[in-house]
Amino acid sequence: MVARMTDELTGKLADTATEATGGRTGEATGTGTATAATAATAATAATAATAATAATAATAATAARVVVKIGSSTLTDEHGRLDAAFIEDIARQVAWLREQGSQVLIVTSAAITAGLETLGLPPDRPDHIPTLQAAAAVGQMALSRSYALALEARGLRLGQILLTRYGIENREAYLHARDTLERLLELGVVPLINENDSVAIDEIRFGDNDTLAAQVAILVRADLVVLLSDIEGLYTADPRLDEDAQLLDRIGSFTEELVAAAGAAGSSRGSGGMVTKIEAARMLMAADIPMVICQGHLSDALIDAVCGKHIGTRFVQEGSRHQRSAKKLWIALSGSVRGSVFIDEGAVRALREQGGSLLPVGVRAVQGNFPSGSAVDIRTESDFLIGRGISRYSSEELSLAAGHKSGELLREARLAHLADRELIHRDELVVF
Repeated sequence: MVARMTDELTGKLADTATEATGGRTGEATGTGTATAATAATAATAATAATAATAATAATAATAARVVVKIGSSTLTDEHGRLDAAFIEDIARQVAWLREQGSQVLIVTSAAITAGLETLGLPPDRPDHIPTLQAAAAVGQMALSRSYALALEARGLRLGQILLTRYGIENREAYLHARDTLERLLELGVVPLINENDSVAIDEIRFGDNDTLAAQVAILVRADLVVLLSDIEGLYTADPRLDEDAQLLDRIGSFTEELVAAAGAAGSSRGSGGMVTKIEAARMLMAADIPMVICQGHLSDALIDAVCGKHIGTRFVQEGSRHQRSAKKLWIALSGSVRGSVFIDEGAVRALREQGGSLLPVGVRAVQGNFPSGSAVDIRTESDFLIGRGISRYSSEELSLAAGHKSGELLREARLAHLADRELIHRDELVVF
């Protein structure tokens, strides 16, 4: 029975599971294909490790600007300690990509893990918030030092940026963060980015670094995001439970079956799991930024992903896309989601096919308690996420106005002021 269900799911996903190819077309590229002569020259002029990398890379870097996110389970060994050898290898790959003309930004996890190790505390994540934040404060230093030493040995400089969601939600702070990152890249510095866990509270936390990596990529308009994980990619089912589970090479769009499969296939060690990676992929595809999930400990995994080689699962938006301004992406995707609106099939078609605004007449249910101006998810009646935007109604107003046409609102005294107002204007809405 399980095998048959997997076969059916695989069939439904066949159109979106094809061999991975390179990054987005029409973007800046690297220096082209490396020839045997170039590899031979590199072998005589560089170290053995660098020469081996150059010789095995099939093509030069195809993404001009890359955000790589490294999860805690990938950065630590089986004892929960920082894996210094792995960080050294990441530095080697970053140095090689820089030589090919790519700019690389690193979004890193494991600050708390590094802090617990430095402080001599048990490796299990503490429940005591002050201890957790103290470990993060100490760990940020230890973690950045490890990266800095590895990169400096290859002639590269490191610059650390600590963010909270406030730094993304607030427009002025957002632009300052963008300008700082752009200047670091202009100066040839490798930005190291993490959430500021030493001061963050739930209200201003990203919650996972998959989301943070997606936000950073949108912030700097990256050409590719690579999530180095402890899993090989997205499967049709959890491969730990289903031996017939198949790795999906390429995803061009999302179906309800695909998202349901992802919900059961999370990592056993990382804090985000597959669900948060899918969320990041959907945000990035809305921004027309490809993403790769792959096993971080595979040889040259980062290089192969950037060069477009067959590795992991590559998410690339299929079909033509409307150009979305950086401000529209910030408006729709940067805020903390405060609630959800559930819409009927007619409204779903209007958003997907006509690119219009969302009106209250198409709303069937409201979830959450939020004021007007809040970011909300847009979902089908079966709870499938199709978009996100800024609600011009409060949850209380929307509960009263849902399902009603403008003329009906106008005839109701307490709702008349809403009659000429869209629920979510198309300039403040992104459809996934």
